[in-house]
Amino acid sequence: MKSGVLIVDKPRDFTSFDVLASLRRPMNTKKLGHTGTLDPMATGVLPVLAEGATRASDLLPENGKAYRASFVLGITTDTQDTTGTVTLRRTVHTDREALEQACAPFRGTILQIPPMYSAVKKDGVRLYDLARRRITVEREARPVTIETLTLEAFDPGTGTGTLFVRCSKGTYIRTLIADLGEALSCGAAMSSLRRTEACGFCEADAISLQTLREMTADQIEPLLRPVESLFAAYPALRVTPAQTTRFANGGALAADRVALPRCTADGQLFRVFSAQELFLGLGAYQAEKQCLSIRRIFITNSGLSSAQASFPAKSS
Repeated sequence: MKSGVLIVDKPRDFTSFDVLASLRRPMNTKKLGHTGTLDPMATGVLPVLAEGATRASDLLPENGKAYRASFVLGITTDTQDTTGTVTLRRTVHTDREALEQACAPFRGTILQIPPMYSAVKKDGVRLYDLARRRITVEREARPVTIETLTLEAFDPGTGTGTLFVRCSKGTYIRTLIADLGEALSCGAAMSSLRRTEACGFCEADAISLQTLREMTADQIEPLLRPVESLFAAYPALRVTPAQTTRFANGGALAADRVALPRCTADGQLFRVFSAQELFLGLGAYQAEKQCLSIRRIFITNSGLSSAQASFPAKSS
């Protein structure tokens, strides 16, 4: 199996790791990863990383995730969704206008406390492991960005509705809903969640897990997206044959010898390509050293050999 990204439509009641376990046999590889955990109750877009693409997981852009979430007002649960135990019930006196007004403060950059039932670590232990032992610990609030928060539907009679959310990496939608319920003084729990976008991919790109499980590795391989597609949010930079060799071998490139845009910010990441449009990896601009340093190399040895054969290295 070659390196690449497979866009899976995760079914309900599967963990993200369940998806990987289900794909190892049909894809004929053990080297699989994903771009961000989805709750078991969630469905939708889950980019799966195969082979060398697994090295991309910690470099993904912070934004680009979108969700459609259903909720019910009037209840609070220990998991912040309807799969958990109800801990409090309250009367709901909320109309659509009040709900719209309550949403306003949650738009933009906000502080969010991770839920106890989450994969966040506290002193090296996953919070969900503590939660299952009925241990609650203090958690630090973390900044997250809610780019879009739209109330798509609401039924005052049942206290149920649907939100569309576009947000940064690390945002917990069930926590957003729980916090919204507290702002309304009635409580709220998430009743369903579907991720509609992730890493630049959308629902139309996703293939159902059941379909993939019935395919062979030879049938799945053509469905893999190139690794660089994960980084479409970063600007592209093309380098010379000599720079291709230097970069692929771990050498930084002098800033005045590459076509960096004006006013490039310190730390800005670039997708680095050879003159043959071969994706080499990610480079980061270092203002102090005036160079494009290596952030991560993705080119394979065979790919580098091919590039060198077409463009003999010269002194840089």
